[in-house]
Amino acid sequence: MKDIILLDGGMGQELVHRAGDRPTPLWSTQVMIDHPGLVAEVHADYRNAGATVHTTNTYAILRDRLDGTGLEDKFEALYDAALTEAKDAGVLAGAMGPLGASYRPDLLPAHDIAVATYTEVAERLAPEVDLIICETVASVAHARAVLEAAAPTGKPVWVALTVNDSDGTKLRSGEPLSDVLAVTQDASALLANCSSPEAIDTAISVLATGDKAFGGYANGFTQISEGFLGDKPTVDALSARQDLGPDAYAAFAMGWIARGATIVGGCCEVGPAHITKLAQEIRTAGHRIVAP
Repeated sequence: MKDIILLDGGMGQELVHRAGDRPTPLWSTQVMIDHPGLVAEVHADYRNAGATVHTTNTYAILRDRLDGTGLEDKFEALYDAALTEAKDAGVLAGAMGPLGASYRPDLLPAHDIAVATYTEVAERLAPEVDLIICETVASVAHARAVLEAAAPTGKPVWVALTVNDSDGTKLRSGEPLSDVLAVTQDASALLANCSSPEAIDTAISVLATGDKAFGGYANGFTQISEGFLGDKPTVDALSARQDLGPDAYAAFAMGWIARGATIVGGCCEVGPAHITKLAQEIRTAGHRIVAP
């Protein structure tokens, strides 16, 4: 028997589906403005599904993401809204997403700029959350910068790395995933996220060679399209897999647990039904679901 930390599933895609609005480049940030209370509903559904860690809806609340949107002066207000909607969820992981855009390591600014940008976010999140989760980290430089910003808060820091969907031994930057191990000494856990579950199967083997708690949470996209890699992309450039229902997803995650993972959950297109099934499978296997 092992103690397993169960993360929630995807927030942004779940919000888009429930709101029914056409996605904008602001993703879940715009949904939060237009439909106050919807984020809290999603958090509650994941809590009821069995998740013990809940990720704040702050992934895309970054100053560079707000540039040109008319919401540049709403930075603090958006954080207040996201944290208020998460206040009853339980153990909170304060999310920090990639600068520029997801899956675009080429857009990471110079190290000092990236650290300064992330430091503002980390210091805003730290008093309100139990840990900080640096998500969709796509390069070694990204890992180094985000961890340098988050570690001084004194909160546990989890670094979640996005890997190549065709080769889970490589980051989206093309660098070996194993290279991250040398620059993440201050992290409390290393995860593979926002990649296909097949790629995370491979990534888990690399993360297992380190000395930290590890795990994974995959997305349910068919592929990351070229349209999504352009300027200010919207999620309607992506499509969901039809072969990754709750049973199939749980089978992948249970495989990660069998190989030593102690933190599992879901990313984009993995919803409450998936987490419910995964919780059931974890318990059926004789493991205990715990909070960090």
